[in-house]
Amino acid sequence: MNAPARKPTMSRETLLPPMMAHVIAEGLGQASLRPLAKAAGTSDRMLIYHFGTKEQLVTDLLAHVAGVYAAVLDAAIAGAEPPATRGELLARLLAQNGDPAMQPFLMLWWEIVGGAARGLPGFRPAAQAMVGKLLGWLEAQMPPGDPDPAGGARLLLTVVEGTLMLSSLGHAETAREGLLAGGLLPT
Repeated sequence: MNAPARKPTMSRETLLPPMMAHVIAEGLGQASLRPLAKAAGTSDRMLIYHFGTKEQLVTDLLAHVAGVYAAVLDAAIAGAEPPATRGELLARLLAQNGDPAMQPFLMLWWEIVGGAARGLPGFRPAAQAMVGKLLGWLEAQMPPGDPDPAGGARLLLTVVEGTLMLSSLGHAETAREGLLAGGLLPT
């Protein structure tokens, strides 16, 4: 007689991936406890058991999304020669973020930004953690010998965020012209 199959043990780590898939597909507007619990194959009570509060769940979920986003960027540039200049790194980042596969991440990011601006619980700390993680990642990607990797990472983050925002508003050409005028992209 075969023993009944055991359900995998639930933990924060096993719950985060299906919830991430849910918010990537549906957005954060559907990030109330019941839809997240359904996506994770559990109950809303079990989510609170594992995460403590909805705010902590959102913070942990968005930190998980940030980690996956960084891993996707890592995979996209794996094996490539390190960029020779900040402009080359910027061009790579903009090209990668322009990939249609990245659009769900970007749409989710704008929801996070909006939630942080509105003061929704968990959004600001999550956005701050995501930006901190991204700054660390960018600093590690700076060209060898860059005189100020931390400052360069902050510059590129600011430029990328502004460019992506303008592009999402239908002003990609405005962003491109601004980057060219600032000498941040080759002509």
